[in-house]
Amino acid sequence: MELVTRKRFMLFTGSANPELAEAVADELGVRLGKIQLSRFANTEVYTRPSESVRGYDCFVIQSHAPEINFHIMEQLILIDALKRASAHRITAVVPFFGYARADKKVLPREPISARLMSDLFLAAGADRIVSVDLHTGQIQGFFPKPFDHLTALPIVTDYLKERLDGPTTVVSPDAGGVKRAEKYARYLGAFVAFVHKRRELDVHNESQALTVVGAVRGRNAVIVDDMIDTGGTVENAARLLRERGARKVYVAATHPVLSPPALNRLKKAPIDEVVVTDTLPISKEARDFDKLTRLSVAPMLAEALQAIFMDSSVSALFLGDNN
Repeated sequence: MELVTRKRFMLFTGSANPELAEAVADELGVRLGKIQLSRFANTEVYTRPSESVRGYDCFVIQSHAPEINFHIMEQLILIDALKRASAHRITAVVPFFGYARADKKVLPREPISARLMSDLFLAAGADRIVSVDLHTGQIQGFFPKPFDHLTALPIVTDYLKERLDGPTTVVSPDAGGVKRAEKYARYLGAFVAFVHKRRELDVHNESQALTVVGAVRGRNAVIVDDMIDTGGTVENAARLLRERGARKVYVAATHPVLSPPALNRLKKAPIDEVVVTDTLPISKEARDFDKLTRLSVAPMLAEALQAIFMDSSVSALFLGDNN
């Protein structure tokens, strides 16, 4: 007897960023899987696929947007439901990975929450994780199964090439982001600089920019980071770059977290344009901010998910820059 099998693909989304999931589904030419999402009176999460998933390769898209803990649990419970419904393989697609900044101990008795996140996905039944521009690449090592780290760098740099005129310097807002700045500079044919800043270890979301190391006078300056959270780092860096003679100041960050008072800071800062992606949903006020440009990662995600489903190379899509 000869058994003939064929792979089958299903795409699901939680409630965090359905707009991005719909865009990915459109790119792939598939529909989103039907699913029940609700909460009990005490706010516990309930999820249930409304159709058979037996034998399917299932992809579950969920960015960890506010309410961040709710959306993490929603994704984990959906993965558990798919596993118990006999899905063949489950890939957690996490465009923005929650708790990624807690990737090491800085003070005594601190948790390493990013490691805990990976353990939760493993326990829930994920066979693979896909994420975009992690805060630090070492997070991939916390998950003992395949972890595909994608990058929005080609999308952002293709856009910036059309906007930048004249000599350019890519600026890391801190010493730890210099490797990221070097990658952007290679794509843009630019110089590299970084901002030396001071941050109190026991105070979150506050820092002070002290000086710029690198040539910025008379040049376009592009501040690059993985995310904009409260905007303090970006605002301080932009003001310092203007003081050092930068001609124009751009900001490029993959994840628009934009926690208050980020928008107010960006509006007051001497910035010509802020370029982000749609890995996270943003408020109407942010959409109306005329200096904010939002690029879509849907085509990139769709291409990566197709490669995973077909068991072909993901890194080849990024020429090796997605490590």
